[in-house]
Amino acid sequence: MKYGAHCYLFIDKWTDNSVELFEKAGEIGLDFLEISVGDDVSFSTAPVRKKMAETGIEVTIGPGAEWPMQCDLSSDNPEERLLGLEWHKKQVDLCHEIGAIAYAGAIYGHAGMIKRRPPPPEEYQYTAEGLHLLGEYAAEKGVVVVLEPMSHFRTHLVNTPEQMLRLVKMSDHPNLKISLDTYHLVTEIVDYHEAILTVKDYLWGMHMCENNRGVPGRGIVPWEQVFTGLTEIGFESYMLFESYNSSIEKGTFAFSRGMFHDVCADGADFVKEGISFIEEGMAAAAGN
Repeated sequence: MKYGAHCYLFIDKWTDNSVELFEKAGEIGLDFLEISVGDDVSFSTAPVRKKMAETGIEVTIGPGAEWPMQCDLSSDNPEERLLGLEWHKKQVDLCHEIGAIAYAGAIYGHAGMIKRRPPPPEEYQYTAEGLHLLGEYAAEKGVVVVLEPMSHFRTHLVNTPEQMLRLVKMSDHPNLKISLDTYHLVTEIVDYHEAILTVKDYLWGMHMCENNRGVPGRGIVPWEQVFTGLTEIGFESYMLFESYNSSIEKGTFAFSRGMFHDVCADGADFVKEGISFIEEGMAAAAGN
């Protein structure tokens, strides 16, 4: 198992000074970091590559910062779909330059775009066409594209594992994989065990946090189902802790990300408690 943490557990934006997180990550038992990128994030890539080599900590990248709404692979407007493809290609280029192993997120659409309508039959088809092209481009760069279903409060397009599986199969490229987020799924499904089995052949990673984005084990996510499902499929891949640090800028950072309660006052404590809980739960599921 490889444990990782989103940079937002520790900082509000990745800068050249953020490379100090690599040592901290190793100290608290992490194997990788996720850097959130966007048009408002700028940093030198050489120091990141250097720290990756020195520490052995891997990197994934996700489009969690400023992402223009018109850059959308699922847009009804074909020009916006092209803008979306080119924007995501730039992030893949960044992954390649850094040496990141994956470009991950709700890349199929745009997080925050919710169209309250019956879906047109062609929507998945043209979205799949864009994902195929992106998967092909990323494969040439040695970067895996990992797609994550999100709750219906964040997207209308892909909310369930079944929908994610359908879209990935339609996209028809082996470089497209799936991650499941225990936070987003809590409003969309009943059976986490079945969710994991549904996407088992494509499952690249898991986002592990509570229904309120808090530390795993402190909320209502049915963790026994999660651990049983992961054990059954022999999951030994990437597990990411993802939340927003509520101590940054006296809490204003968390509020700016839509987190109005305190579930991550200290990123290191969040990670250490999370790893302990997961290891205990996985061991129990395996009968150890």
